[in-house]
Amino acid sequence: MKSKKTLIYWCGLLGIVSFLSYAAAVIFVPLAYPGYDWMSQAVSDLSAANAPSLALWHRLSGLYGIAGITCIMMVCLAVRGKWNKPLRVGIYLFAAMFWISAVGFTAFPLSESGTGGAMFQDIMHLVVTGAVVLLSIVSLALIMIGGYRKKRFVSLAVCATIALVLMFVGGIGTGVAPQAYFGVFQRFSNLISANGFLATLGIYLFMGKLDGGESVGEGS
Repeated sequence: MKSKKTLIYWCGLLGIVSFLSYAAAVIFVPLAYPGYDWMSQAVSDLSAANAPSLALWHRLSGLYGIAGITCIMMVCLAVRGKWNKPLRVGIYLFAAMFWISAVGFTAFPLSESGTGGAMFQDIMHLVVTGAVVLLSIVSLALIMIGGYRKKRFVSLAVCATIALVLMFVGGIGTGVAPQAYFGVFQRFSNLISANGFLATLGIYLFMGKLDGGESVGEGS
């Protein structure tokens, strides 16, 4: 790690800021939603167009998108032309996933809390969800492949493995568990898994662990 950190290193801390902003919204916004049951309801219910908690959601999650996007783009710059292709492409796809998540869910919130309706924004919300899930799985898998190849990134690969396992646990759980526990399993996927791994990448960037990679062509 370099003795003097430049701005790009400090931007890694924004990954933690993004995680804490989202976590604060998930934890405290239900207080502004009478009758909300976090164990059975999805996080997206809190930011639905008709949700009584919408204003507080925007306040507490205000730093989530901009901080997260800044962090992941700095991570992309840090690994550009370095290390192996699976690791680089995995991080690039994770960045694409975060962009789609941050922008897509803001642009297309559910029209109604609960199941939502059949409006255009509800359909687009499902499309965004599908894209986020697919990109999350592919990106984490590639980071695992590239990370396990390089001794320096084994710990990152382990974190990606944990994130992917939690994502599958959340996905499977929401499908097979009783409705009373839907919200519990959903939080494995969106809070602990994806946003937690973004914070991990930010820590790697801040600590300078993405430096020193062998210079390679973008096609390698």
